[in-house]
Amino acid sequence: MGTPAREHVSVWLATAGLLEPSALATNEEADVCIVGAGIAGMTTAYMLALDGRSVVVIDDGAIGSGETHHTTAHLTNALDDRYFELERLHGARGAKLAARSHTAAVDTIEEIVGRENIGCDFERVDGFLFVPPGESTDILSRELAAAQRAGIDVEYVEHVPLEFYDFGPAVRFRRQGQFHAIKYLNGLATAVTRLGGRIYGKTHARHIEGGTQPRVETTSGVQIRASEIVVATNTPVNDRVTIHTKQAPYRTYVIAARLPAGSMPHMLLWDTPDPYHYVRLQAANGNRSHEFLIVGGEDHKTGQADDFDERFAALEEWTRERFPMVEDIPLRWSGQVMEPVDGMAFIGRNPGEQHVYIATGDSGNGMTHGTVAGLLLSDLLAGRENEWATLYDPSRKSLRAGVEFARENLNVAGQYADHVTPGDVKRVEEIPPGDGAIVRRGFRQIAAYRDESGSLHEHSAVCTHLGCIVAWNATEQSWDCPCHGSRYDKLDGHVLNGPAIVGLTPADK
Repeated sequence: MGTPAREHVSVWLATAGLLEPSALATNEEADVCIVGAGIAGMTTAYMLALDGRSVVVIDDGAIGSGETHHTTAHLTNALDDRYFELERLHGARGAKLAARSHTAAVDTIEEIVGRENIGCDFERVDGFLFVPPGESTDILSRELAAAQRAGIDVEYVEHVPLEFYDFGPAVRFRRQGQFHAIKYLNGLATAVTRLGGRIYGKTHARHIEGGTQPRVETTSGVQIRASEIVVATNTPVNDRVTIHTKQAPYRTYVIAARLPAGSMPHMLLWDTPDPYHYVRLQAANGNRSHEFLIVGGEDHKTGQADDFDERFAALEEWTRERFPMVEDIPLRWSGQVMEPVDGMAFIGRNPGEQHVYIATGDSGNGMTHGTVAGLLLSDLLAGRENEWATLYDPSRKSLRAGVEFARENLNVAGQYADHVTPGDVKRVEEIPPGDGAIVRRGFRQIAAYRDESGSLHEHSAVCTHLGCIVAWNATEQSWDCPCHGSRYDKLDGHVLNGPAIVGLTPADK
């Protein structure tokens, strides 16, 4: 079977280093403060800096250390929710605007790569949405027609142009793209700094306030005062309820297989079954004899599955069956995808709050949605008109997505029943080293993790966002909330993913 997979190391981290700016030590002022140094935050910072605005970016980790380094970095206007579905939800004009915005995002990335001379393996490739042989091609016919109406350059092909496996008929999306996500982000950071932007890492936002005196307060007590604030934290940590009723968190799983360089042409592949899969290639740094085949899929709602190893195994089986040249699978990881009920991201002013803007709801297209955010938010903050604004407005009412809205929120409501369940084990003595479990103590649920030395680390199992009971994620060794996707560290309970903004409470408090 080859080399065992390195646990939870993305191909980006295996082939590039994260830039780690110093922490914010003194109070700052700026035209715009951006919380989050991922693709959305850094693109927004770059576009604002080009406009001559003073910008401060903070992140509680390194640049790109959030969901951006968990991506598979497909740059595409072929959207996961399909154009025929976007027509149903947003009308023909909405589908056209979605196509234009994501096409513009790929073009913008290409322009920035050239302008800033960023070595990030950017290339144009074709993408293929395929239906496995023997299955109905109706979805391809509908998507082909809807994508053409939206203005996308597409065509129907009888077979994906690969000789070693019959993937079946497909819709070809021309001139898509791919790049190395972290190399690109590092290049953006260098450009932002050159343009006068200030970037700080290891700086956690404890409080975000809009209104007449916008400010961001950090856990160290240092503040940033700004005319406008952008929250680009994958899911907004400043919003308690509104946006979180309109999107749901999903975990998606990825493996990177090693195969001989040149054994297949570079392309993007997406299939249509459920669970679905998505595929691309990535060059291996300094090794011209091999490439990485990146394969993702097997999604589930965050905190609502415990068969992680089976999902990775299913990805490996699917991959080896279709790509016989695979030598081994050295890397595997997972990421968090925010799925809006109507398929489009939420980019714009935060509902009910002045001078605070958000970017969230990537829907599996994080690299292009993040770039759309930079383009749209820089226009909104400059007072320029942008035809995409209504489509991405966080305050929009998704009346045609009523069934999806009800289903997701009923699912969340059902998770609160965990408050009265007995727990995973009766006693902490049952928890082996390197594992975690929920233990009931009277009326309390305790999240207990036993480290490899045998020491216990206990916290309240109540998510600090809206009070759901977290679940143990044995594969990623974290506590995950099944309601809105907050994730917490196993040792000290600090926040790994929002919307929670503060960590789990120690069990003895």
